[in-house]
Amino acid sequence: MTSDSTQDIIAAKAPEIELVLITGLSGAGRTTAIRALEDIGFETIDNLPISLLPAIVSDRSIPRKIAIGLDSRNREFSTHGVLDMLQTLTDMAWVRVSFVFVHCSSEVLVRRFSETRRRHPLSPAETPIIGVERERDLMLPIMARADILINTTDMSPHDLRSEITGFFSTEGSLGLAVSVQSFSYKRGLPRGVDMLFDCRFLSNPYWEPSLRPFDGQDERVQAYVKQDPNFDEFYKKIRDLCLFLLPAYKDEGKTHLSIGFGCTGGKHRSVTLTELLANDLAQEGWQVSIRHREKERIAS
Repeated sequence: MTSDSTQDIIAAKAPEIELVLITGLSGAGRTTAIRALEDIGFETIDNLPISLLPAIVSDRSIPRKIAIGLDSRNREFSTHGVLDMLQTLTDMAWVRVSFVFVHCSSEVLVRRFSETRRRHPLSPAETPIIGVERERDLMLPIMARADILINTTDMSPHDLRSEITGFFSTEGSLGLAVSVQSFSYKRGLPRGVDMLFDCRFLSNPYWEPSLRPFDGQDERVQAYVKQDPNFDEFYKKIRDLCLFLLPAYKDEGKTHLSIGFGCTGGKHRSVTLTELLANDLAQEGWQVSIRHREKERIAS
């Protein structure tokens, strides 16, 4: 095989289209996120029937950067339909897919619907909370497949636009979005995690009655975990490993990297490590998002 033919094969396999799919809970900010992408140069299509997606990205004449909003109100929308479509798109070598899920706490979503006097699309004749819970159940398997998870509970529309711009703007963007998440081993491993660390060997704040009600976002819990004799060396090696690998993943063309920390309950040790590492990576200039899976389960 000649070098020219090798280069042709590599070029044929290289992604030609940057495709961002955005979905999420009604009222969480999906439309704001789509408009933010439009402002930074993406061709946007909202509420496209799922069955048309593969045909659109198979057309090489479409814009190189395209963002598509998926709405649960669409008659073709279903959990299996979205997941099957994601797999189909992932198998297309010329498409680089980023899947964004925008969510929010139920309490804030209900307040947003009440303030705007809108009816929830999945409970037009019922109270908003019924629709919120119904949609959350529908979306849970889809949410688990997201590359980027954005919680807008404490965000303004401006904050959300800045978050989206940080992930996808070509100006000053690092080209690699990092997600750090905590979880409980009792509830199983999270899907789609690239690097996973077990921190169950560290001292458990659960057994300290004064700390049990709090989680790893609390400084007292973090101080307790840090006092473990193994903590410093464990954390330093993980931090150094991540800072060594991230530039390599970026250069290789990877757009998302997910790092997971697990402990028994997913409340103290794993949350502590997630918060500390995410903060350190952000301080080094990486675009980082945080997810605490078990806390989300309680909030929902």
